[in-house]
Amino acid sequence: MKMVMAVVPRDETESVIQALVAAGHTATFIEGRGGVLRQAKKLLFIAVKSEDLGQVLTIIQENCHFQARAESGGLAREQPASGPALVTADLGGTPVFVWDLDRFEIY
Repeated sequence: MKMVMAVVPRDETESVIQALVAAGHTATFIEGRGGVLRQAKKLLFIAVKSEDLGQVLTIIQENCHFQARAESGGLAREQPASGPALVTADLGGTPVFVWDLDRFEIY
């Protein structure tokens, strides 16, 4: 067995969970915030048989999207006075962690 933890942007969580359920998997989630901009995230925990790991990872990949957004910042000290420096922050994207489960029980 494997445990998958995916840190999913809140607006993409429902599509991930629906796709997982349609494929016969389940997920438990908790809410959190993280990243440079403290975006709302949901941490999905998915216990999966080792042979089904690839399917679960594909579902997550197909339902989550990476975006980058450039925000204008103030003038950097090293920059000439010709214009503001751009600050780029990554938005979206889903880090996924996988580890072995030695034991899995439901009480």
